[in-house]
Amino acid sequence: MFSYLNHSKACRTKQDARNALIQELGTPDMSKPVSKEDLAILEKPVAQIAAEVQSGRLNPVDILSTYTRKAIRAHVDTNCLTEILLTSAKLYAQECNKQGPLAGAPVSLKDTVSVQGYDSCIGYSSWVGRPAKKDSPLVRLLRDAGAVPFVKTNIPVTLLSFESANDVFGRTTNPHKNTHSPGGSTGGEAALLAYGGSRIGIGTDVAGSVRVPAHYSGIYSIKASVGRFPKIGNATSMPGQEGIPPVYSPMARTLEDLEYFWKAVVSMEPWKYDYSCLRMAWKPYNVPTNRPLRWGVMRSDGFVRISPACTRALDTVVDTLKSHGHEVFDVSPPSPYDGIRIGSQLLLAEGGRMSTDPITTFESNDPGVTQALRMLRLPNFFRKIYAFYVRYIKRDKVYAGLIDDFTTKTAEETWWLVAQREAYKNQWFEFWNAQDLDFVLTVPNSLPAVPHGGMKKGWRACGYSFLFNILDYTAGVLPITKVDAVRDALPKGFKPTNAIEAGQYAMYDAHDMHGLPLGVQVVGQRLEEEKVMEGMKIIEGLLKKEGRGYELIPF
Repeated sequence: MFSYLNHSKACRTKQDARNALIQELGTPDMSKPVSKEDLAILEKPVAQIAAEVQSGRLNPVDILSTYTRKAIRAHVDTNCLTEILLTSAKLYAQECNKQGPLAGAPVSLKDTVSVQGYDSCIGYSSWVGRPAKKDSPLVRLLRDAGAVPFVKTNIPVTLLSFESANDVFGRTTNPHKNTHSPGGSTGGEAALLAYGGSRIGIGTDVAGSVRVPAHYSGIYSIKASVGRFPKIGNATSMPGQEGIPPVYSPMARTLEDLEYFWKAVVSMEPWKYDYSCLRMAWKPYNVPTNRPLRWGVMRSDGFVRISPACTRALDTVVDTLKSHGHEVFDVSPPSPYDGIRIGSQLLLAEGGRMSTDPITTFESNDPGVTQALRMLRLPNFFRKIYAFYVRYIKRDKVYAGLIDDFTTKTAEETWWLVAQREAYKNQWFEFWNAQDLDFVLTVPNSLPAVPHGGMKKGWRACGYSFLFNILDYTAGVLPITKVDAVRDALPKGFKPTNAIEAGQYAMYDAHDMHGLPLGVQVVGQRLEEEKVMEGMKIIEGLLKKEGRGYELIPF
């Protein structure tokens, strides 16, 4: 009873405080368009905002006021915000470094980011009322660069979901369609950026948590390799988890903003703020002029076939690149299935206890995480029986192969898995070099944005993004087109081939998903952020040249 009362009180307290701030700022009349004065600021790229603040033509306080109003509009529509940094943001804006590379630029932050005086409860009611005692190195870097952190954004409890819902802050919806998810775990950030309530933001990624939201919501992101972007000093649901190291990475409304932000952060020498950052300056990739670029297309993760909608987005890019002289060809890389089997065991090697221990007795968990924990904690005797049933009675070798070893690991078992991970990375290294690849092209996920509650069925299907966390490869996502109810319908007679695919396709409905964004994933090797950026610019430039550029949600 006391646990329930404490949980309810924490949720109510947090939501009341957020609502009070929104009332103080003024709830917008959603029937009225954005004012011309606000629009004039919202339409400026980050580089232009910084330049005009540096020259004195723009006041950072005016910029902050404009973006705060737009962020509130986004929140009213999508429930994307957790913390509104009203008091500190005003101070940041007044005192910001007006000659920094991010002078006056508002930056939104995933709820995990530690800002002094504000909670980073990440959806756990038991963590409400524990404000950060100091800014994380990332926040200090941003402020030194002249940026103005102004809001924090919603996440799923545990951070292990492609949805963004929790009891403390509620559910975030997709700005394109409120019946569907904006993605997770950086879903609130994606919804805010897609809506136009921010131009640049920060997320985290351990299995696709910036890339899947970018795909679901129609924005841009590049997942960093470990050591390229500041990450220490922030909240996490899995402290000490290094089997699949998480990374912080930027997200943006436009590719232009994403590139400028990456350059700005690296220009601040993040290794002087965060010991885990490598001493690597930003060095733009020079596209070779004496040969065509070579793009390998990965069309299967070994678990789930790519949906017709996502296939069309991928083929749009493939056809465009080919028509402009690039070498584009399908590849068969080292078994993604084997890599994902290793990675899934490493990610939850401790049995999922770290991410679920803070959850109180009456607190809701993500439905996908709940399903995973049931399987993870099944007694070994029953697991073997179930795996036998799935493999020989259901004749589903794919899912049975995951069930077999999906258990809590000892330290010795974890170390053997790390050794297998490293051997698998070497297989990919040799494959990449043998194919002489510049990039791998694939989808961020087999489906477009899923309906709310979809992770109960789709929690196992993260292979197209998770694979590149296992490899620690740089991977970017950019929006290409949108779902078409007619063109993207499932072919007659389509039948799933395994339980994981069946869970995904139980949610696929091209008519219901009509108008949702579709992205592609551009993959480079480890620490190739600059190269991946160029690959994304090439794709977007060619599509725009052909009159097929992606259309953002207007301001």
